[in-house]
Amino acid sequence: WGRLGGWMALGQGEQRAEGVQIQIIYFNLETVQVTWNASKYSRTNLTFHYRFDGDEAYDQCTNYLLQEGHTSGCLLDAEQRDDILYFSIRNGTHPVFTASRWMVYYLKPSSPKHVRFSWHQDAVTVTCSDLSYGDLLYEVQYRSPFDTEWQSKQENTCNVTIEGLDAEKCYSFWVRVKAMEDVYGPDTYPSDWSEVTCWQRGEIQDACAETPTPPKPKLSKFILISSLAILLMVSLLLLSLWKLWRMKKFLMPSVPDPKSIFPGLFEIHQGNFQEWITDTQNVAHLHKMAGAEQESGPEEPLVVQLAKTEAESPRMLDPQTEEKEASGGSLQLPHQPLQGGDVVTIGGFTFVMNDCSYVAL
Repeated sequence: WGRLGGWMALGQGEQRAEGVQIQIIYFNLETVQVTWNASKYSRTNLTFHYRFDGDEAYDQCTNYLLQEGHTSGCLLDAEQRDDILYFSIRNGTHPVFTASRWMVYYLKPSSPKHVRFSWHQDAVTVTCSDLSYGDLLYEVQYRSPFDTEWQSKQENTCNVTIEGLDAEKCYSFWVRVKAMEDVYGPDTYPSDWSEVTCWQRGEIQDACAETPTPPKPKLSKFILISSLAILLMVSLLLLSLWKLWRMKKFLMPSVPDPKSIFPGLFEIHQGNFQEWITDTQNVAHLHKMAGAEQESGPEEPLVVQLAKTEAESPRMLDPQTEEKEASGGSLQLPHQPLQGGDVVTIGGFTFVMNDCSYVAL
């Protein structure tokens, strides 16, 4: 026989009307409670008839349970009986549900009584009054505010010792009794839990304080802290880059780019310095002076000639002297040889240069 959702299903040889479910609980081998859920007869007072011997006549229930003014169950005295209960639920004289059940299969032990605690260092022994019948399990559950779930330990007698406890912590305890499944079957009910008892340092407490939950950080404070942390990291990164640049500049000074100093060296002469210096220093164009009259003839290039000796230097005369000589003038200036270094002739003028002299054009 089995139960569906706490209610009995129909067994072999049983009769049941549609919409009727039965539940049986045998309280501590003393009282049998039979309840029914008859949705089809919700406005009807059904009657309960029973017997403990298959050959006896049915007796009618004298202690009904009512729900919304109508019968919904029956309580029977059946102390220490290991019998089969035969019963019939009727609507008047018409049977609605007829069945038979072993009552002990629906045993529900009573809650433990006279629960006591004996503490010794990091262990506690829980005792209570044993029930008058056997094949039971006495279960003790305990937890501290730091535990997320109840811890459990059970014994065949109500003498359960729990070890490994922290005397500084507060523990909550409760006890219940269960029927052994291999003896009473799978349809029994555990007893109700005893009252919760709190203990700390071997002394009973009113209650165990719950573990305080840390407050959640406010969003604005979180954003502020995050922003400051990011700003600090960016500042440290920029400082590191600046120090690295300073170190690199100290160890490897920058070399000036020759392109800006020697225009045309790389663009025209492909880096050939000899060609570039020959092209830029031996030939230059004569530019007109500002305010000078425009000459009709073609522009003559300015030629620079270097002479090492007097023999190689051409004789250069002043243009005015030549004009006077041509006109027959008698004034003549004696030609003095140039001494002291290289002779440079520029636009009809002659200069002498030594090794440390420069000519600005």
